[in-house]
Amino acid sequence: MANPLVEAAYLIAAVCFVLSLMWMSHPSTSRRGVWVGEAGMLLAIVGTLMLKSVVDYKLIGAALLLGSAIGVPLAYLMPMTAIPQRTALSHSLGALAVALIGVVEMTKLAAAGAPLSFASVALAFEMLLGFLTCTASVLAFAKLQELVTTRPMVFPGQKLVNLAVFVAALGVATALALHPQSGPLLIGFVALAAVFGVLLVAPIGGADMPTVIALLNAYAGLAASAMGFALSNKLLIITGALDGASGFILAVIMCKAMNRSFANVMFGGFGQVAAGAEGTGEARPVRSASQEDAALMLENSTSVVIVPGYGMAVAQAQHKVSELYQSLSGKGVDVRFAIHPVAGRMPGHMNVLLAEANVPYEKLIEMDEINGDLATTDVALIIGANDVVNPAARDDPKSAIAGMPIIEVDKAKAVMVIKRSMKPGFAGIENELYYLDKTHMLFGDAKDFVAGSFIPLFPAKAGIQVFLLKLDAGAAATEKSLDPRFRGEERIVGQPPPR
Repeated sequence: MANPLVEAAYLIAAVCFVLSLMWMSHPSTSRRGVWVGEAGMLLAIVGTLMLKSVVDYKLIGAALLLGSAIGVPLAYLMPMTAIPQRTALSHSLGALAVALIGVVEMTKLAAAGAPLSFASVALAFEMLLGFLTCTASVLAFAKLQELVTTRPMVFPGQKLVNLAVFVAALGVATALALHPQSGPLLIGFVALAAVFGVLLVAPIGGADMPTVIALLNAYAGLAASAMGFALSNKLLIITGALDGASGFILAVIMCKAMNRSFANVMFGGFGQVAAGAEGTGEARPVRSASQEDAALMLENSTSVVIVPGYGMAVAQAQHKVSELYQSLSGKGVDVRFAIHPVAGRMPGHMNVLLAEANVPYEKLIEMDEINGDLATTDVALIIGANDVVNPAARDDPKSAIAGMPIIEVDKAKAVMVIKRSMKPGFAGIENELYYLDKTHMLFGDAKDFVAGSFIPLFPAKAGIQVFLLKLDAGAAATEKSLDPRFRGEERIVGQPPPR
């Protein structure tokens, strides 16, 4: 007979997980969602410890202590910019745990001489997903950490090889479900599943990692749900299904945001052609601006939209960007952040970084909402974003990114782009935004440039005298701005003081 306390704990935990997913879907309630999810996990663990099948609390306690000793320092020491890597690593460890439990349960069936059953089929399915998710997540981690190339790794006949390995894995899984006592079948099955995981992620480029991480999350959830069926554990079935469904839904959202299909993301090798094509086009002139010019434009604007991208994460510039936001807001400038769904290397990457830098949630605006306001925006400031602001996606049907929804910063009155060089983005194509008359290129490291732009904003602390003065119309040393971005104010720019 089932323990009513265990059933109650599992029921409340399942409700907590559902509420957690709901609340974590919005930045303003995400913290509450995390706490409720943690409470649900605690209840799930306590409920499991009350099961009669638990026979050795010492081993469980030791495992909890060991896991906590590794996990807690990892959470505190790993920078927020490395969250995508940590997420991929967590997926790999979770999937490995599920897969190893499947191996143990399969050997139990073999020892009992059990015939073909639903449990053996569920275990074979769970082990397939577990091992392929583990190795796929490890490769995703290596790509995100740039331990291997972030470009798609392709070879002739790769799709046929992938198909052959997958079919072979399914065939061995079927044989293993029929003959769970066969050691060679088990070893071969594990090897095929692990190899298929590597082959699955190898042709996927770094910029497609948000979709891949969501998909791996779904695979891990399905593996856990299958294990729940094999172990007759209702909570595992529910939570695994929730995890799997949310991962697939998120992956679909990511694909839609890029105007690409699952097949194109998983098997298209998007980005490998561009790798050899960088820098082959003719040099075209662009308009560059200094830090002082950038500061003047920002400070004299009434509205600014900041578009963060992967470059901001690489430069770890989120805290300086937050300081810039606070400085401009203190001067009465309306500053908002435009968030593209696939900016960065994981779903919600920019949201996480900006939230960590204490940017208010209500200032993080989704792409569809912010696009309607850009035509009336004085300045659009691009920090580390590239393909997600390329007008070619909207205007050029022959472009490699044609049809991909973009943040339409080219409609703003003025555009500033902080970028290290003119190197193309992941798609490997030139960004037409850079060549518009209204665009000012600010070359340099995002963190250093944003920090440097404070020099003219705070003249009392600066070595460069940049003052905004409202002088009488007849004052001789003034230059009246005709640009509407400067709201008709007059300005005088001094020279650096002698040293």
